[in-house]
Amino acid sequence: MRVACIGGGPASLYFALLFKKRRPDAEVVVHERNPSNVTWGFGVVFSDATMAGFGNADEEVFRQITQSFAHWDDIDIHFKGQIITSSGHGFAGMARLKLLEILGRRAYGLGVETYYQSDLTDLDRLGGYDLIVAGDGVNSFVRERFKEQFGAEVEMRPNKFIWLGTTKPFDAFTFYFVENEHGLWRAHCYQYEPGMATFIVECTEQTWRKAGLDRNDEAENAAYCERVFARELNGYGLITNRSIWRSFPRVRNRRWHHGKIVLVGDALHTAHFSIGSGTKLAMEDAAVLARTLAEEPSVEAALDAFETERRPAVDSLQRAAQVSMEWFEETERYHGQLEPEQFAFSLLTRSLRITHDNLKVRDPGYIRRIDAWFAERAANQSGVNVARQPTPPPMFTPFRLRDMIVPNRVVVSPMCQYSAEDGTIDDWHLVHLGSRAIGGAGLIMTEMTDVSRAGRITPGCAGMYKPEHVAAWRRVVDFVHRHSPAKIGLQLAHAGRKGSTKLLWEGIDEPLPEGNWPLVAPSPVPYSPANQVPRAMTRADMDEVRDDFARAATMADEAGFDIIELHFAHGYLLSTFLSPLTNLRTDDYGGSRDNRMRYPLEVFSAVRRAWPEQKPMSVRISATDWAEGGSSPDDAVALARELKRLGCDIVDVSAGQVVAEQRPVYGRLFQTPFSDRVRLEAGVPTMTVGNIQSYADVNSILVAGRADLCVLARAHLFNPYWTRHAAVEQGWDLAHPPQYVSIDGYQPRLR
Repeated sequence: MRVACIGGGPASLYFALLFKKRRPDAEVVVHERNPSNVTWGFGVVFSDATMAGFGNADEEVFRQITQSFAHWDDIDIHFKGQIITSSGHGFAGMARLKLLEILGRRAYGLGVETYYQSDLTDLDRLGGYDLIVAGDGVNSFVRERFKEQFGAEVEMRPNKFIWLGTTKPFDAFTFYFVENEHGLWRAHCYQYEPGMATFIVECTEQTWRKAGLDRNDEAENAAYCERVFARELNGYGLITNRSIWRSFPRVRNRRWHHGKIVLVGDALHTAHFSIGSGTKLAMEDAAVLARTLAEEPSVEAALDAFETERRPAVDSLQRAAQVSMEWFEETERYHGQLEPEQFAFSLLTRSLRITHDNLKVRDPGYIRRIDAWFAERAANQSGVNVARQPTPPPMFTPFRLRDMIVPNRVVVSPMCQYSAEDGTIDDWHLVHLGSRAIGGAGLIMTEMTDVSRAGRITPGCAGMYKPEHVAAWRRVVDFVHRHSPAKIGLQLAHAGRKGSTKLLWEGIDEPLPEGNWPLVAPSPVPYSPANQVPRAMTRADMDEVRDDFARAATMADEAGFDIIELHFAHGYLLSTFLSPLTNLRTDDYGGSRDNRMRYPLEVFSAVRRAWPEQKPMSVRISATDWAEGGSSPDDAVALARELKRLGCDIVDVSAGQVVAEQRPVYGRLFQTPFSDRVRLEAGVPTMTVGNIQSYADVNSILVAGRADLCVLARAHLFNPYWTRHAAVEQGWDLAHPPQYVSIDGYQPRLR
């Protein structure tokens, strides 16, 4: 078998040596356009787990790498005069050139032919090879030549960064944040060999231009950075190595191979330097590709197996890299809003791969300090003394909204049960909501409850529009208050164009086969071609619906609810006024963002007047439509600011479900970044939703300041006692009803 590798980086060299080791009879060649002693940048970083993988693939490479790296466990964060340290992280750094030398020597010893200063751009020269491995880096000419076949996507990110070196010693992975007259500067620093360290400087493009760095040469760039970080460098200088200001390219490919050509490393995918995984990805690609080629019966089968095995891991790491990258792109938001303790925790957990629970294992002392800090803040905010030993986990601290104090930060999400009769709920709802209150959640939200018969999604939806509804809901509210410390809230809504459909289990969003009722919406745009076309609302319709909401709020108070939430999300009536994709009006309620917000805000104001002043109000919003031309996070921030001005106490930040053609980006905690942004930029408390999977997620979100309350849906459907079990697993004594006194001292096995 004949294999040609284009590019002499870690991906190509590691693949070449591993494949040659497996197949000594194969011809393997590497073409590298640079001399053997030239590379870009300074050091590379590996986690301890990554290093262990190298040992499994080739013991000789592992031995040489471990003899050459600098190891550290600590992360130091320098922020506003404080240094916050977290230990137990386990990283190794080494010179990039040293790594290439190790890989090159090992490859040569196994019989790989490497041609340096071979700028191979004519692929016809490789026509006789069975496989071409394109590891030619982020600016891959191979990927560019076949970009349509690969489905290549290269997105240039907004921040600017420059890769520098220094002789300043570092005994920890170090982050500096320094502000000057031009803006905020971030530095990512780590030692990779005795006497040498990488020093990456990053800033926004606005700051970069304001400082005039778009006009500087390499030496001038280094000199400017030395002035910015003069105190931190403490007399040490900065070193250049083809050090120019760059924008980070996020590379993805829909297809990983074309014919006999396969992409690896940065040619295939990139991961932002803030998580230090670019070289890791490249070398893991190499190891899997070498193995599948040796094991599979054909090149085509091997390339399919390579992609099948690697894509999930790569996609997962790229998602983590994306949120980490966005954190550093938006550091100004955190720099201006968060205290040092919270800023540091937000940085440490930015990729969502490291959690509160994970940090507790790595550095128990750090988590004890951060939990005590958070508990003190919770006590000050709520007016409730939480000074207990041990300190409560963050999720078990109280939170105040007006006169309502939620005993902990876990919220049962509104979940439609489709089990009401003309809006009247029954025993199902009593058991459903009551069991979750006994289960320990701090706030129980009802399902979407409609303010009129015509405002229902389905014939089985709950309502608050008839006198008997008050009594039915009062029964549930009284049970929750009598048997638990939980608070309970009513979510009020009007289905709009998504109404008159079947029950969930009969066909979600499908119109009723008979008995349909007329629908109203801001514009006559159906949810899908199969759904009914709604009638565009007149001013009289708008007045009627507004008054329905206000009346329902008054009834909610009669039923004893602690909080109400208006549903401005998920494509229901008020949501469709907000989205430019569903609001096509040309009057004062359509067009500009201010006009589109006008009617929902009018409804909110009417409800706020009808709802007791001492009781809080929430609004659920869709922070993005996940569709081109739709509502954006900028719109969400603007809406939240207006809601806060009108007396909204907390914003429940969701996303999507507004238009059928949405293209959401799912993943763990996929909606939390929207909550983070709304909370800090609008200056309003938030609830976050969306694939929160564990109590570690909840604690991480809270301490990092990404939300004030965490809303879980499916987890509570699966386990009504989710919160109580989370308390047991964290060793926290959560009070239980006296009927359950026999569980005192019981030690269940929950995992």
